[in-house]
Amino acid sequence: MSERISVLLSEEEVDKRIKEIGEQISKDYEGKNIHLICVLKGGVFFMCELAKRIEVPVSMDFMAISSYGADTKSSGVIKIVKDLDESITGKDVLVVEDIVDSGRTLSYLLMMLKERKPNSLKLCTLLDKPDRRVIDVNVDYTGFEIPDEFVVGYGLDYAQKYRNLPYIGIVHLNEEA
Repeated sequence: MSERISVLLSEEEVDKRIKEIGEQISKDYEGKNIHLICVLKGGVFFMCELAKRIEVPVSMDFMAISSYGADTKSSGVIKIVKDLDESITGKDVLVVEDIVDSGRTLSYLLMMLKERKPNSLKLCTLLDKPDRRVIDVNVDYTGFEIPDEFVVGYGLDYAQKYRNLPYIGIVHLNEEA
């Protein structure tokens, strides 16, 4: 099988929206320090660009959670591959994710992080697919609501490919004869 990628959101659209989200977060957290938690690997591109546009003090940590494997749909099996390096107790935490799809992974992650007693806990995602939601998840900051298509670019991958695309693209799978 081979694949073709078509542009869903251009690099310019993505950059403009990240700037707007950064401005909103800066207003909402005025006078506070914000601790960003990136969900690896996909979220790293978004978090780096977002952090540059937040005007309040920022600290960062990283988690790796797996729920896909090499398929195009969530497996529903959630595994923590890398946990946080430092405590979030008493911190204003913003989880930064590339995409909210079924809600399974984020629901599990947010529940686990809440048990670690942060001062506040919010979620920011570049992309949201509400049509795929199986478990309700409150997203505080959303870049784009997108249709139920398999997307890549800006950190999102298909079998570890296409993360480095500077735009969001739709994967079209072609059967080879």
